[in-house]
Amino acid sequence: MLKTTTASLVLLTCVGGVNARAMDHSRMDHGARMATMALGQRQAEVAQRGKDVMPFSLAATTHIFTKTAQGGVQQVVVKDVRDAEQVRLTRLHLQEIRDQFLKGDFSGPTRIHGQDMPGLAELKAARPGQIVITYKDIDKGAELSYATGNGSLASALHQWFDAQLTDHGKDAMAGHAGHGDTKKP
Repeated sequence: MLKTTTASLVLLTCVGGVNARAMDHSRMDHGARMATMALGQRQAEVAQRGKDVMPFSLAATTHIFTKTAQGGVQQVVVKDVRDAEQVRLTRLHLQEIRDQFLKGDFSGPTRIHGQDMPGLAELKAARPGQIVITYKDIDKGAELSYATGNGSLASALHQWFDAQLTDHGKDAMAGHAGHGDTKKP
């Protein structure tokens, strides 16, 4: 028999990309309800801080995080294919953060997600060249691929991806390795 805990309900809410405001709270215990409300508040705060770091509209885009054995792929795609300005801004931003990350500058994610973001300390501590980050234009946006031969850094990237999935809520989704560009309307 599966035991449902507050943490597992929050995890299911986050990973599934469910909007906490649209959930049926009547079947939740008090602790789960409070955790969901706190998560919704954190996601709103992250979205607000994101406006200071990301030049594109979070609501107009979807962040897709696909874990791989060597690291992962981060995509930002625009929901409306006709929105050329948002596509331009996502591409500009991902190119800029690639350059910053290669210099060990993770100030953008720190300003959005906080100093204690899972995986971030390990990524900041990586030596130059330990993580290879490549940029690519994709349909409706851009992607960054992260690759490392260091298992601890690959794990840190996975933790970092999970934290972003949680913090971006309905504006993020997990991708699936080997399926090419993940599509979301």
